[in-house]
Amino acid sequence: MKVVSTADDLDIGEFLRPGDRIVVGQACGEPTTLIEALIADGQRIGGLSLFVATSFSGLLSPDATESFSVSSMGAIGALRKLSAEHRLSVIPCHVSQVGPMIEAGIIGCDVAFVQVSPPDANGDHSYGLISDHVRAAVAAARVVVAEVNEQVPFTLGETLPAADIDYAVRVSRAPVEVPPARIGELDRAIAGHAAAYIEDGSVIQTGVGAVPDALLRLLHDRTDLGVHSGMLGDGVVDLVEAGVITNARKRIDQGVSITGALIGTGRLYGFADRNPRIRMCATSYTHDAAVLARLDNLVTINSAMEVDLTGQVNAEQSGSAYFGGTGGQVDFVRAGARSPGGHSIIALPATAKGGTISRIAAALSGPVTTARSDVDVIVTEFGATELRGQTLAERSRRLIAIAHPDFQEPLERAAHPIRERGF
Repeated sequence: MKVVSTADDLDIGEFLRPGDRIVVGQACGEPTTLIEALIADGQRIGGLSLFVATSFSGLLSPDATESFSVSSMGAIGALRKLSAEHRLSVIPCHVSQVGPMIEAGIIGCDVAFVQVSPPDANGDHSYGLISDHVRAAVAAARVVVAEVNEQVPFTLGETLPAADIDYAVRVSRAPVEVPPARIGELDRAIAGHAAAYIEDGSVIQTGVGAVPDALLRLLHDRTDLGVHSGMLGDGVVDLVEAGVITNARKRIDQGVSITGALIGTGRLYGFADRNPRIRMCATSYTHDAAVLARLDNLVTINSAMEVDLTGQVNAEQSGSAYFGGTGGQVDFVRAGARSPGGHSIIALPATAKGGTISRIAAALSGPVTTARSDVDVIVTEFGATELRGQTLAERSRRLIAIAHPDFQEPLERAAHPIRERGF
């Protein structure tokens, strides 16, 4: 292993070859020093490509990525700007598929860029803020380049032995942070309807954003909640410290919150440092169908751009603009709907663009992310409706009931053929 003591001594030409395919740690686990070096010097190497699942650093702007191509499973965070400039190649896939596709060589990985914590007494580094498919990238790569960041917490779960690192860069800089979203009345109304499905002892999966944050604030009167989620934000810290999240009733991983990503601020990172109540796991565990099938009372909460009158969900694209991604939605929708005592919830505002467009739509404006056969509960600020086991005609009635009143009449007209035909 070659160790570089400062970022100024980093020379990407020592380990990158023309045409190399780079897989980089995502979200708050982005190795920002390595990305900055790639941006500054990638042109000299030539023909480079980068796969990153999400990006919140703001480094991967259209101008900064002119010397290499970028692909992703979606346009999440700063990647939306790349998508808007037609500089992002989207690979439609579930989060659970990314690791296996790297292992199979379908998503090429010649070089892995990872951010890790300083080593423990055994010389092992923690992956810190992101696990998901990082281990798969490390295993597949010709060269593993690690940004060893003194400010990254040592989280329990997956580790990277020093012997598996080919090139290490020592840095001390604040990791990427995603502050809690600003919560409005609309978010609180949606969260209130979703919270009704979370009972004492429920195991929850949720993302980050205004509605998930508002939802977590409504759960302080619950007891013995569990967590099994692809990502965690700052809001979880409050519930653990209040004794609400204990994971005591889970059939597996009792006493431990399971996640693959920490997306938040220094408060969350400090809380997770060497904390045995949080375990970082790869998506082969967090999103695995067999693992999720062992969780009773699993309630999953995911978002969408629109839902049509039969229950089809679009969480990716609006017309010609790509905003989201498949992500882990389908993995968790299916798990929540099938969990004994559980539910899967799709939560979204009833309208978009200042109230001019109904998100309960006669027809989707983009792709089907989650099939209507998998959908369970849909929530807007106007209520919650359960679609599982309902006919298409009944679904249209229930969905119109939680649409904005201004759009209910045209939606009724659009639903008329469904009710006449029965499909």
